[in-house]
Amino acid sequence: MQIIVYLLVLAAGMGLSAEAGLLGPLGELVGHFSATLAIFMIGSILLSLIMVFFAKPNLPELFKQPKWLLTGGVLGPVYVVFLTIATPIIGVGMTMTSVLLGQIGMSLVIDHYGLLGSEKRGIDPYRILAVVMIVAALWLLS
Repeated sequence: MQIIVYLLVLAAGMGLSAEAGLLGPLGELVGHFSATLAIFMIGSILLSLIMVFFAKPNLPELFKQPKWLLTGGVLGPVYVVFLTIATPIIGVGMTMTSVLLGQIGMSLVIDHYGLLGSEKRGIDPYRILAVVMIVAALWLLS
């Protein structure tokens, strides 16, 4: 079962690179914010249809949750706008490797301190080596 999860996450990562490749040119043609808005509108319509036909929406329960859990809704558009701006300038490879470095770095901080409800996992030399290797990848790609 775990291998299926890894493969799904791998596919999601591949999708993010494809998204960056699509967003960069779209942002240059129609503007970064318009491109981001279009992407989120299409995603919202798609998710709405999925919820109507395949999932039972539980919106009252959603709004009972701590409001800080909804801040991901702010982070998503910021991420997409940055992708839209960066991709035409530094390319998909550098953009996504930079994203990966940011994700790994922040993930280590979250795990190390047990933030956002995650289990504490200390930073060890192997995790630091992983970050160093991603920095090396950035250097090699530049």
